[in-house]
Amino acid sequence: NALRYFPEKFHEVLAEEFSRELETYGRIYMYRFRPDYKMYARPIDAYPHKTKQAAAIMLMITNNLDPAVAQHPHELITYGGNGAVFQNWAQYLLTMQYLATMTEEQTLVMYSGHPLGLFPSHKDAPRVVVTNGMVIPNYSKQDDWEKFNALGVSQYGQMTAGSYMYIGPQGIVHGTTITVMNAARKVAKPGEDPFKGKLFITSGLGGMSGAQPKAADISGVISVTAEVNPKAARKRYDQGWVKEIITDMDELVVRVIRAKEQKEVVSIAFEGNIVDVWERFDKENIFVDFGSDQTSLHNPWAGGYYPAGLSFEESNQMMAEQPELFKEKVRDSLRRQAAAINKHTARGTYFFDYGNAFLLEASRAGADVMAENGIDFKYSSYVQDIMGPLFFDFGFGPFRWVCTSGNPDDLDITDKIASDVMEELMQQAPEDIRSQMADNINWIKGARANKLVVGSQARILYADASGRIKIAAEFNKAIKEGRISAPVVLGRDHHDVSGTDSPFRETSNIYDGSKFTADMAIQNVIGDSFRGATWVSIHNGGGVGWGEVINGGFGMLLDGSDDADRRLKSMLFWDVNNGITRRSWARNKGAMTAIQRAMEENPDLKITLPNLADDDLVNRYF
Repeated sequence: NALRYFPEKFHEVLAEEFSRELETYGRIYMYRFRPDYKMYARPIDAYPHKTKQAAAIMLMITNNLDPAVAQHPHELITYGGNGAVFQNWAQYLLTMQYLATMTEEQTLVMYSGHPLGLFPSHKDAPRVVVTNGMVIPNYSKQDDWEKFNALGVSQYGQMTAGSYMYIGPQGIVHGTTITVMNAARKVAKPGEDPFKGKLFITSGLGGMSGAQPKAADISGVISVTAEVNPKAARKRYDQGWVKEIITDMDELVVRVIRAKEQKEVVSIAFEGNIVDVWERFDKENIFVDFGSDQTSLHNPWAGGYYPAGLSFEESNQMMAEQPELFKEKVRDSLRRQAAAINKHTARGTYFFDYGNAFLLEASRAGADVMAENGIDFKYSSYVQDIMGPLFFDFGFGPFRWVCTSGNPDDLDITDKIASDVMEELMQQAPEDIRSQMADNINWIKGARANKLVVGSQARILYADASGRIKIAAEFNKAIKEGRISAPVVLGRDHHDVSGTDSPFRETSNIYDGSKFTADMAIQNVIGDSFRGATWVSIHNGGGVGWGEVINGGFGMLLDGSDDADRRLKSMLFWDVNNGITRRSWARNKGAMTAIQRAMEENPDLKITLPNLADDDLVNRYF
């Protein structure tokens, strides 16, 4: 499969090389074709192109592979341990060549990292259509992915890795900040400062999870984030995303007790295993206000989770040489971790699943994480308790943009525009969405001071459909008037109102039985495609793992044109409201309210609304 990219005269040399890579790494990355130029998001005009839309996509691809942004850039992995942009470097080179030469009358089709080719299309069609990991459902287990990826026929695109929309840890910082703030509010006593002196315990500093200490600092709490990989912990410290590193458990105990007494705002990285932290804090009777876990448990057997009792190096060796024993060590560690967490929650700790498949894998390991009914988990996910009812049901989600000039001054202008728009909208906003808007206004005002940019000049902001449309329209106007010096790329995380069907995360607060269906994500990407998106993507896997989720996203280039204004208004309205509609049909109260407002704003929107049945009547007959 790998040799078919090259003329036969090169096969003898490449066959030996590729077989060695496959034997050593389990994959064929084609390292010899990795470019020797520096990989980063250049200004848009630095890319050879016939259409700015294609140049924007090239910019986003190179940002995803920037060593300052990507987790494993040489292996084309952006985040999450296995979230790939491409499977090999030949695919990268071919894709960039196609993008450099395509016109606005062509569409590039991407098949799990492989560029199938340029197809005739039209100006309003997407320039690129991306699919990742879309295998037949019965062949969507973890072992299937290992096989298909080794064969070079499918890849795990995570969410924004394979869709070219990752903006570094800033994206997850914002979502985590919202989660941490509202988790703290959830457990605060009446009249109490919900943040001061509160202790948050979690794990993971690689990939997306590296955002946790930064989010905790912004929220104003004490955080301890365990990380077994010293290199990952040191990277976050050097980036300024965590304030202190501690390697000794006794020292950690003393430091946390002092931080709680003095009600500090401090983020601590502990170089060690999270299981040991939960167990020792229980022994020392240190009260944990709230906790979670953000290890990459969608990938438990290949470095996503490191078991207690083994060093980082010992785990890596066992993973490669004794995989079955390693799996049992992981399962045992998950059972220990759950048991320790249960002791804390019995004393009043609020624990929530962060959608990383912690509870799912713990349950498969036989850990005590199931509710009394034997069906549900005893702990809610953050979407069930926070993100779903407060944000997704009302249409608020991770809207983001990238200034393609690479100029921080342009980003400052977009921040000011977004803040002004949100403040204007908040004046007329109903009470049920005012707190969401207030938190996001504070976020955008403090964004520059918090030094969130890693890689491209990008920003994220949670906004509803009205907010996204108005902000985007103002950006487009500013580009037209020359106040912003170059086009702006719009996008969002797939972790949004409409883009993802994920029963253990994004759609976990849907209770009508439909959370295991994936119609919404498919409808979303189809609708975005013919409403003006510059590129679209749909993936199997992302966040909670291969076979557990279908998710999609888009990118849209704003160039100051009337065409861009037409597209953004059409596409963004659909992109949000098709998800609210599905949540409304599931009888989610906030969504029912939000979709009524959307119909009042746009008379062409006519939605099938649910009729609510009386609980006593249902219980009497069923």
